Amino acid sequence: MPASNKAFPVSWDQFHRDCKALAWRLAGVAEAQGEWTTIVSITRGGLVPAAIIARELGIRNIETFCIASYHEYQDQGDLLVLKPVAADIVESSNGGEKVLVIDDLTDTGKTAKKIRETLPKAHIATVYAKPKGCPMADTFVTEVSQDTWIYFPWDMDLAYSAPISGGDDG
Repeated sequence: MPASNKAFPVSWDQFHRDCKALAWRLAGVAEAQGEWTTIVSITRGGLVPAAIIARELGIRNIETFCIASYHEYQDQGDLLVLKPVAADIVESSNGGEKVLVIDDLTDTGKTAKKIRETLPKAHIATVYAKPKGCPMADTFVTEVSQDTWIYFPWDMDLAYSAPISGGDDG
């Protein structure tokens, strides 16, 4: 965890509810702007929300954009594209029209900026957003402060948690 002690642990139940809330928002956008035909999931964090949103919105075509940005679960470092979006999706989507990009979080907006280079017209949706990343997301559910570290359910085990005040818990 970075220097800040602000932690936002998210349970599986909460994450599922937040993903469904994102799907409801996206359904409203789709009513106004048209349906998406493809989801591009930013891996790894976007895989779980992409599956939930694909189910809720009835989208069957799911592609991945594999990028590494967090190193040793500490800080967001340089972006490393491990697998770009498939060429046929890029070529047939007219710059990303009808493409919905899903990620768990936009932190600084660097990842979203990278995907915008490939799919400038895609709709980018994230479950959570931090202030620096908010301008890059078209739709998100919950904003948290920039110095808050989100602990996703796949990153956690059940364990003792010290009191916030640091005082005696007995």
